[in-house]
Amino acid sequence: MKFLDSLIDRMYAYEIVPHQVTPEKYNIPFQEVLIPANDGGTLYGWHIPASPNAPTIILLHGWSRNLSRTLPYIQALHPLGYNLLAFDTRNHGSSSAVERPTVGTFAQDVVSVVKFLRLQGNTSSIGALGLSVGGGGVINAAGWEDQIRSVITIGAISHPKAVMKFEFHKRHIPSFLASLLFGYMRRQYGLDFDAIAPVNNIRKSQAEFLLIHGEQDETVPVEQAHALFEAGNPEKTHLWVIPEKGHSNCHTYPQFFDKVREFLEKTLPV
Repeated sequence: MKFLDSLIDRMYAYEIVPHQVTPEKYNIPFQEVLIPANDGGTLYGWHIPASPNAPTIILLHGWSRNLSRTLPYIQALHPLGYNLLAFDTRNHGSSSAVERPTVGTFAQDVVSVVKFLRLQGNTSSIGALGLSVGGGGVINAAGWEDQIRSVITIGAISHPKAVMKFEFHKRHIPSFLASLLFGYMRRQYGLDFDAIAPVNNIRKSQAEFLLIHGEQDETVPVEQAHALFEAGNPEKTHLWVIPEKGHSNCHTYPQFFDKVREFLEKTLPV
């Protein structure tokens, strides 16, 4: 199975790049924090306080990125009066390593941040905003952690198998090899992709969801957003497909942050 091990290593290969810019660039005060991870590691984060009584929003980047990817959202959310906490998930940015990061480890790290906030005395509702795999991570975490009550995702994945099958298709790799790989990873590494699939966890949450997706997303196809929407509680799950936008530029749409603000005002009032 050396071929499969080599293929897995290539799949997980990416350069770990720490942030090069902080909220200070935008005159936003922040505090560096170190948060215990569930495996004994450490998560590096930025805490941007507003008021002790205000809700906190957790912000999470996507695959191979770091917390600086959330700076456009920090800039927009900070004036609204929320406490913000952006962090690097394990094996990203300045956080500790983990052997095989998945949307499941992203979710575990969100839960670790919620526990950290609770230890700091935060017992009120929490919001979460996640990008791409980070979007899938906050969906999973909301299904596992009741304190998360308001969730915004941008380009979220529905299922790790769907993401990998799409990548295999783009690279003209036979589909049977994908199925072989999934079975091998489950047997060899204990990875249960169905258990960590956001599409299987969204209905377990009592949170309100705003699923945002670019119509022309070529990294996580918009079909995955529709799958999440159909799996969610119809009374609490909202889908916004933004025309002519892709995977990483939805926030540049003119009405983007107005829509985000309106959703937060309803679901996580300051």
